[in-house]
Amino acid sequence: MSITLTENAARRVHAFLAKRSAVGLRLAVKTSGCSGMAYALEYADVAEPQDVRFESHGVTVLIDPKSLPYLDGTELDFVREGLNEGFKFNNPNAKNQCGCGESFAV
Repeated sequence: MSITLTENAARRVHAFLAKRSAVGLRLAVKTSGCSGMAYALEYADVAEPQDVRFESHGVTVLIDPKSLPYLDGTELDFVREGLNEGFKFNNPNAKNQCGCGESFAV
């Protein structure tokens, strides 16, 4: 089981973590969107006892056990496309994705 960040994503996360006292990045999935599931991404101020921890490029990634099967093998990237920039989930478990890229199905 693994969750990784690209160097671009890790640099972006480090820049935000330096401005606050967060312990890492929390990834999860929730039921939402037109395809069924949506990614949840936030900074974690504390680690919960049930969190599964991963380290990638010096960033601690925390995931709750229920989300892990849907996120296992995911690579988080930070991309710039024209005037837009943001995090992109490269999830091998996603079989379908909505047109806007906000939700997915497994």
